[in-house]
Amino acid sequence: MAASAKRKSTTSRSLPRPLFRWLVRAILIFVGGSILWVIVYRFVPPPITLTMIGDVVGGRSISKDWMPLSRMDPNMARAAIAAEDGNFCSHHGFDFTAIRKAYSGNEAGKRYRGGSTISQQTAKNAFLWQGRSWLRKGLETWFTGLIELIWGKQRIMEVYLNVAETGLGTYGANAGAMRYFHHDASRLSPTEAARIAAILPLPKKRDAIAPHGFVRKYGDRITRRLGPVRRGGYTACVG
Repeated sequence: MAASAKRKSTTSRSLPRPLFRWLVRAILIFVGGSILWVIVYRFVPPPITLTMIGDVVGGRSISKDWMPLSRMDPNMARAAIAAEDGNFCSHHGFDFTAIRKAYSGNEAGKRYRGGSTISQQTAKNAFLWQGRSWLRKGLETWFTGLIELIWGKQRIMEVYLNVAETGLGTYGANAGAMRYFHHDASRLSPTEAARIAAILPLPKKRDAIAPHGFVRKYGDRITRRLGPVRRGGYTACVG
């Protein structure tokens, strides 16, 4: 009887071991796989994103046309920094001042732009899905750290300006430029670049063609920021 009880006790204590081994294996596969994924995208344009797949599944066609950052008009990167992340070149993926400001504003009932940096948005757009959840935010943090470490700022900006949604079913600044202005993103005026940047937060609801109301005012504000942003060295990391 005592021996039988001992065997049962030993068995009950050993049950978590397979689960523990499975958990460790899963973590190692995820870490290794995600690092490899980020390394591949360091050199290869992301062929498709989960957001694009969602459009296709929803029966919507998608328009995208990759353009290297070196060919894109510098006004586009400047406008993105002016609109979305003024400290892009100085932070390491997370702008904690902006995060605290957004959190404090939300608590006070004020409407602030989210504290997400261009790096965080790039991680979300390239590797994850849209929406809000603690799981997605945790994965976004992980991938943000990886792309900051492995890609560097120029590649982050390049991917951001090619996979960010710039209109309904339209992805990237180049496809956006052709949709709205009928020429590619290699020659964008400050106003054109600012208008594309102005629709990035809500691309399905905003239009860069003859914008009015908030979009026009916001685009004009971004245009006015371009000179100070460039002269102040805020875009030095992207040329």
